[in-house]
Amino acid sequence: MGLSGSTPAVSVQSSRASDHQPASPPSGCPMHERRRQGCPMSKEPSGPIFESRMYSVPTHQDRAYEYVECPVTSASATKETLDPSNLMPPPNQRPAPDQPFALSTVREESSIPRADSEKKWVYPSEQMFWNAMLRKGWRWKDEDISQKDMHNIIKIHNQNNEQAWKEILKWEALHAAECPCGPSLIRFGGKAKQYSPRARIRSWMGYELPFDRHDWIINRCGTEVRYVIDYYDGGEVNKDYQFTILDVRPAFDSLSAVWDRMKVAWWRWTS
Repeated sequence: MGLSGSTPAVSVQSSRASDHQPASPPSGCPMHERRRQGCPMSKEPSGPIFESRMYSVPTHQDRAYEYVECPVTSASATKETLDPSNLMPPPNQRPAPDQPFALSTVREESSIPRADSEKKWVYPSEQMFWNAMLRKGWRWKDEDISQKDMHNIIKIHNQNNEQAWKEILKWEALHAAECPCGPSLIRFGGKAKQYSPRARIRSWMGYELPFDRHDWIINRCGTEVRYVIDYYDGGEVNKDYQFTILDVRPAFDSLSAVWDRMKVAWWRWTS
């Protein structure tokens, strides 16, 4: 899903790691019959940057479900996954020049609902992640990296996003009455070097700075809400591909967010 984050060293303690992605078939799979029910309270999102009812679909989500592996259809490159104009796969799924080994183009469906859609966000493939790193100036010849490392990087990336969404849902539980259908993700962005005020204050107190930061914009039944996510190094990667300590909270963009932060801070202080 996100291709903008920094990636720490990969060292997984167990080679037979369990996959904690959703067990149900992805919504792009023919055997997936359940459709996400619309929220009866949903309305046009409010916010200074809202322009239209339908949110634009990021480029990396276009045709994403053609590469999602499910029990019925394979995500291998068939005629359906090729560009009809040149019979080639999408550019971000093509092997890079001088790439030392083949990488999977299979993508996994997340548990994160996409705004204005019955589909969910889809994570990048190993090949997409490799190409994204090259675009950012990384060169594989400068580092010792293997196919297994890329597999682990993708698993860690996906697990980080699943963790972040679970933390957002905890905050959104405060608004279950006003948004019974739950939130959906509109967009996100990486801001690795734009440290949040909270992260800077922590660093002045002697704590380490986060290795990454994301801002996620969600749709809360018609209201756009921004969440700030700071990613801290939590040590070695465990068997479930978790090592990151997340600091997730709503940004101080509204009185509602300020009130939420104050309530949770009080609960933590008095618990």
